[in-house]
Amino acid sequence: MKRNAIIISAGTSSRFVPLSYEIPKGLLEVKGEILIERQIRQLNEAGIKDITIVVGYMAEKFTYLCEKYGVQLVINEDYSRYNNTSSVIRVLSRISNTYICCSDQYYKYNPFLQELRTSAYAALYADGKTNEYCLTTDVDGYIKEVKVEGENEWYMAGFAYFCEAFSREFQKIMVDAYAKEETRQMYWEDVYIKHIHALPPMRIIKFENNTLCEFDSIDELRVFDTTYIEDTRSEIVKEICRFLQCKDNELRGFKRVDKKQGHIFTFVYNNFTYLYANGNIKRC
Repeated sequence: MKRNAIIISAGTSSRFVPLSYEIPKGLLEVKGEILIERQIRQLNEAGIKDITIVVGYMAEKFTYLCEKYGVQLVINEDYSRYNNTSSVIRVLSRISNTYICCSDQYYKYNPFLQELRTSAYAALYADGKTNEYCLTTDVDGYIKEVKVEGENEWYMAGFAYFCEAFSREFQKIMVDAYAKEETRQMYWEDVYIKHIHALPPMRIIKFENNTLCEFDSIDELRVFDTTYIEDTRSEIVKEICRFLQCKDNELRGFKRVDKKQGHIFTFVYNNFTYLYANGNIKRC
């Protein structure tokens, strides 16, 4: 079976401030490897050479991957206006027996080595309450329902795999759905959820915690890669450190304020909250 992969890497990752102001999240170095490069190599090891990367934010920073790995880039000009449906719609014709991935995912072990025969979605277990997309499955592991929020449940995380039959039906549904403005503001998973009973069944692939990782903030990344405690690799953080006469490891709790108004975020230093606004720093 010939398989291919789509890696979505168009978004701004605005929750990952301030690093996301300087570099796309998928190009972060984690434990000595660039996130998206690690994923490309894992796909290659599984015999998957046909890889398309959908880019938008700082698209030019990804161009070196074409020569280095032979991947193809597709530009999503609507990355700042719409959600990831705007990325999927641009590569809809390339979906067949296809992995749908995100560039900022870190897999401890290569998940692409197994040859899947049915469509599937990777999942992690939430021990306690979660705001993620929680999955209800039948006795054979097929997804029957997806709901937002849950407690002590498996939830969507990581890659999805579309088999050819699933892709054919999904393409028809997505073309019709994307004509609506409300759909363009959605994740492609929302389209799947809305039409779940009209699509071929998709199975759950369960991952143990710490074998599949996604990082939504510098604080989360620091837990996984402790080198970021001492060095965030951020010029903005270094600027803050010079101003406050402190070190990287004394700053935490970075949170965006308004992604539409430039580089504006808050952070915590010495138990006080500070505001960084386009180069200006003040205590809140």
